[in-house]
Amino acid sequence: MGTFTEGVEFDTVAREWRCKWSPDNDKKSLQEAQKLLNDVLKDIKAVDGVKDVQRVVCGGCMDFKVITSLAGDKFGDWETAKFAPEEQFLEKLKAIDGISLVETQTFTLMPM
Repeated sequence: MGTFTEGVEFDTVAREWRCKWSPDNDKKSLQEAQKLLNDVLKDIKAVDGVKDVQRVVCGGCMDFKVITSLAGDKFGDWETAKFAPEEQFLEKLKAIDGISLVETQTFTLMPM
């Protein structure tokens, strides 16, 4: 278990891939982002230590997010591997017409 400071522990580290999608063309960019996720989902789930992979979509702010959660003690290995398949996924995501603001973030989680 990791600790930031006294009383602030975590047992999970997550990596988020996120972007904005456009409602144009019957939400075509969202459809393409989901297809891309479907194409790499098996590879993401095969990462040693993966606890969960979640997809978040907000229809109001047009967010598309993929959150991969790993056991805290396994995250460093994935980080050393440059979060594969992150680089290829993000490159293909950026190439989708209507996708913008492609970003990543790492954060910790702890059930309360």
